[in-house]
Amino acid sequence: MQSLSLRRRCNLASIFDAHVHVWTPDQLSYPLAPGFDATDLWLPSFTPDDHEAIAGEPLPMNLVQMTWYGLDHSYILDLIASDPARFTGTGTVPAICDVSLPRPDRAMLRLAEGGIRAFRLRGHAAQPVREHATERWLAHEGYDYMFACAAEHGLVLSFLCAPSDLSEIDRMCTRHPEAPVVLDHCGGVRVRDTTIIDADLRSLCALSEKPSVYVKFGPVHGLATGATGAATTPISATLPLLRAIVAAYGASRVMWESDLGGPVLLQNGALGFRSCLDLVREEAEFLNSEQREQILGGTARRLLWST
Repeated sequence: MQSLSLRRRCNLASIFDAHVHVWTPDQLSYPLAPGFDATDLWLPSFTPDDHEAIAGEPLPMNLVQMTWYGLDHSYILDLIASDPARFTGTGTVPAICDVSLPRPDRAMLRLAEGGIRAFRLRGHAAQPVREHATERWLAHEGYDYMFACAAEHGLVLSFLCAPSDLSEIDRMCTRHPEAPVVLDHCGGVRVRDTTIIDADLRSLCALSEKPSVYVKFGPVHGLATGATGAATTPISATLPLLRAIVAAYGASRVMWESDLGGPVLLQNGALGFRSCLDLVREEAEFLNSEQREQILGGTARRLLWST
């Protein structure tokens, strides 16, 4: 059986996918937020069943709130409630808003009651509207509330960011050293035509000095691109990036993510999924079995699931 070999070849008790985008075709029960329509969706839908069809088994996963649901977390909250041992969630709470909403820390705690353990923040480079044209784009009381809440309650702040954002994230981690922070997608560091920009990698590795910062390694199929930006470079070109991240952070602060359902589509379905796993399971010969277990499951289980 494919699912048995997935675990036996790795000698792992479990594999956890730290980053999965999900949304349902059932728009009557879970409507899109006002202003969104079918043309905004990356795919008609992507559900845990779709993930299982690709992975070959029902893996535990971290469900990332979709932009087109706005602040309505009903879909991922219902999934978590249906199987809290399998599902955890990353929600969206606005730190800054021009309408009357609950303070972000209060919203975080309410969503955490339903099993959402992390909250996604966009780096300055990824913000659709750049409100703060300064380097200190996190210098707002809303972000301080979120960092303080994360520190006090063991919740996680998960950043979609670029390398240019890392210095400001570093500043806030210094200000709130107990707040767990995750850098999605290797903090925006990429392999371009088999080359990593040294300054980007140095910025990413420098944040490892903050013990509460973690890194999601992935999507493996989207980290390496050709000179034109097309995904033509073999995924093995990401091995030096993985080696550098593990050397800086340690495997206990690195977690594998598929980013299935995300904007960079995985080619070749189940075969492509296995190839992305095999990069860590087999090709990364510089990792020992304990390190593989941490990256493919242990880190995400400790950080993102309720205890």
